[in-house]
Parts: sequence; C-alpha cells; structure tokens
Amino acid sequence: MAIDINFLKLYSTTALLVHLLGILNAAHAVMNVRSSQGAIAWSISLITFPWVAMPLYWILGRNQFHGYAEVMRSVFNKHKELVRHGYEELMEYKTALPEHLEVLERLAERFSGIPFTCGNAAELLIDGEQTYGAILRAIAAATDYVLLQSYIINDDTSGNQFKQALIAKVNQNVRVYVLYDEIGSKKMTRAYMRSLREHGVQVSGFRTTKGKGNRFQLNFRNHRKIIVVDGETGFVGGLNIGDEYLGKDPKLSPWRDTHLRIKGPSVQRLQVSFLQDWYWATGKLLDARWVVQPDLKTNATALVLPTGPADSVPACNLFYVNAINLAQTRLWIASPYFVPDESTLSALKLAAMRGVDVRIILPNHPDHLFVYLCSFSYYNEMRSAGIKFYRFKEGFMHQKIILIDRDLAGVGTVNLDNRSFFLNFEVMGYVIHPSFINRVEKMLQDDLAASISVDLTEYDQKPLWFKLIVRIARLLSPIL
Repeated sequence: MAIDINFLKLYSTTALLVHLLGILNAAHAVMNVRSSQGAIAWSISLITFPWVAMPLYWILGRNQFHGYAEVMRSVFNKHKELVRHGYEELMEYKTALPEHLEVLERLAERFSGIPFTCGNAAELLIDGEQTYGAILRAIAAATDYVLLQSYIINDDTSGNQFKQALIAKVNQNVRVYVLYDEIGSKKMTRAYMRSLREHGVQVSGFRTTKGKGNRFQLNFRNHRKIIVVDGETGFVGGLNIGDEYLGKDPKLSPWRDTHLRIKGPSVQRLQVSFLQDWYWATGKLLDARWVVQPDLKTNATALVLPTGPADSVPACNLFYVNAINLAQTRLWIASPYFVPDESTLSALKLAAMRGVDVRIILPNHPDHLFVYLCSFSYYNEMRSAGIKFYRFKEGFMHQKIILIDRDLAGVGTVNLDNRSFFLNFEVMGYVIHPSFINRVEKMLQDDLAASISVDLTEYDQKPLWFKLIVRIARLLSPIL
C-alpha cells in the first residue's frame, strides 16, 4: 500500500510539474510566436495537452531562426569593400516605379537592401521539360562557376541527369556548388552525394539545426530553388530536381509548374542569396563575378526578394500583403496550398470587396491531404467576399504565381500558406514589363481553362465528420 501511495505522490507531483511547464511554455508562445493564430493554437495545446504539446513545441514551435542575421552582418563587416563595390554597381540600375507602386519600391529596399532594377530580361518557363532543358543548357555553357540550390534533389533519373551535367563541368575546370535542404532532400542517397564529391562538386546541406537556438528545431526549411551560372544567368521558381517534376509520378501526373529565367542586375541579388546561404552552411565565402551584364534590349524592371525566418520582420508576408492591397482590377494567384494567415486572408477579402477580380487556382489532386482539407475551411469566408476559387483538374499544380493588374507578376517559391510566409527561407522574382505580364496572363488563362470553378457552397453539404476534420486542420494551420 505504501508503494501505491508513493507512486501516486510521484505521479501527482510529476503531473503538476508538467502542467506548470505547459503553462510557462504557453506564456512563451503568446509572447514569441509571430502570428496570433499560432500563439492561440500553441497556447491552448500546451495548457490542455502538455504531455504531447510540449515536446512538439520545443521541436516545432519557434518561428525565428537564430544566428543567421548575425553571421551575415559579420561577413559583411569583414568584406565591406566587396559589398560596397557590388552595391554601387547595382544601384546604377535602380529604377523608379510608377507612383501607385512606390510602396513596393520602398519595401524592397527595406527588406532586401537592393531595389527594383532596370536592364533585366525575364523568360517564363512552363513545366519540367522546358525548365530542365533551359537549366541544363545554361549549365553546359558555364565557363567559371555554377551555383545550384534546391529544396529537393532526388536520386532518380532526373537527379542523375543533373549530376552528370555538373560533373561534366567540373571536368572542364568549372567550379560547381550544390546546396540542398536536409529535410526536403531526404530521398537523396549518400551514394549520390558521395559521387558528386568524389568528382569535385562542392556539396552541402543548409543546416537548419546549426546554432544553439536552432539545435532541436525541425520546423525550418530552406525552400529556395536557385541556379546562377557565371553570375550572368539565373533561374528561380517552383521546380525542384526529381522525376515527379517531369510528370513521372503516377499519382500526381501530369505535373504543372512554372520557373523563371532572368538576366541582368537581378541575377546579382539571386547570387547574393545563394552565397549567404552557402556561408551559413559552410563558413566559406565563394569567389563570384560581380560585373552586371544588363539586357538593355528588353530592359525589364525586376526584383529578386529572398525572405525567411531570420528576417527581423516577416518580410515575405508583409510584402505579399502589400502587393495584394495595391490591386485595383485583377489579382490572380496560383498556389499548390491555401493556408493563409489572418492578414493575408483579410487582404484577399478586401480586394474582392472593392471590386478586384480575385481568382485563386489550387490543385484538385493534393500531395498533402491535411493541407488540402484545411483549404475547405475558408470556403464560406471566400464566398461572402466574392473570391473565385478554381481547382486545376489534371495532375498536381505546384506553381507559385501572383499577377496584379497589368502591373506586376511574381514567380518563385512562395506558397500561399503560413509556412512560406513565416517559417521557410523563400525567394520570389517580381517583374514589371508588358510582354512578360502578357505571357503570365496567357499562361494563367490556359490554367483556368484547365480548371473547374469551385462552388463554394459545396462545403455546406459536407458531412459533419468532414467539417470536424477541416476545422482541426484549420486550428493546426500555423504549423502545416
């Protein structure tokens, strides 16, 4: 009997301690989690289910990536002359935006340090064959170096095609650097990495758990897809490296995606993003070309905007919301996921209510079921505001596009969800040029023609169990 009493005392003390720790962690969440959604979701979970929620919070709860900004300031201070020279070169191509877009110009300099520039060329690349073909041709033409960063690199036919292309350049005395995300590239085998290294390719994971403050965190991802060749040609967009991006995954085929090829001053900003991430991962500053090669024939205005959880403010979310607020006649967005935070949701609804043609294209066939279910929770709010939803019918749509009026088009890695806005390292390319806007418009018109218009009242007809799962998914949206 004494043993039972001692056990009960121990259990009661432990339970009390765990619940007190849960309350303390809930207070930490309220004080530190950036979004109100996230703070509420975590605090309720930590108070109600501390045994389960606390370990998850310690691993997944942070949205501030520690150490990155300090490391970048340190390396910039060590190389002030190089930074100054590159900055001054880029500032020669700084260009003023139309008056109604001036706020984006100010935000670009505030968040990126580098403004919108003229002298750019931008080419839309649609789907895997066109994108991979353009990238592999650019790699084959490299004479000095290739910088390749991808969230996912798979050890499959496509992955090996890229591997052989990179090894071929090393054999021609071209420097090659490959950066990947360890969680995204979990299917990349050790043999694949070993083969690259044995042939002289420099390879590194991004190391999202580097540093004391990040050691146990699994919530951060480097979702960027960047390729820079000789400092002159750059690529950014939705496609990673793997067979599924060529439509070879039977469950998700055909795969619908979009990438962007750029030339001109904006390539330099893309290059800086890669070099920063490489320095974080390896502690090494790479030698790169900093001479701008403008395309004065096309002379497009463009901005490359890298964002991430190391930013002092949620730059990705703030820039995106401001862009939405500028829309006067048209706002078309294509995204594989729709899990917006409250500020983005409010901006979308306000745009529709002031008469903007707001259309959101989502996939009809999901790759992540829980995220797919979460999107249904917004149907009633979207319907009341007048937002039009479309579901891409065939295969999986993975592109990340925003088109605003006849003014601005964005192509990059940012999904319409909390993870992209607050937790991932992302990068977008924004272009202001009539012919590019026309190409994006035509592409999205084709996508809309291949989509079904969603009857937003269908959610009302769903069974209770479905609505319950949808609401649970909505509660968990800050960490989806």
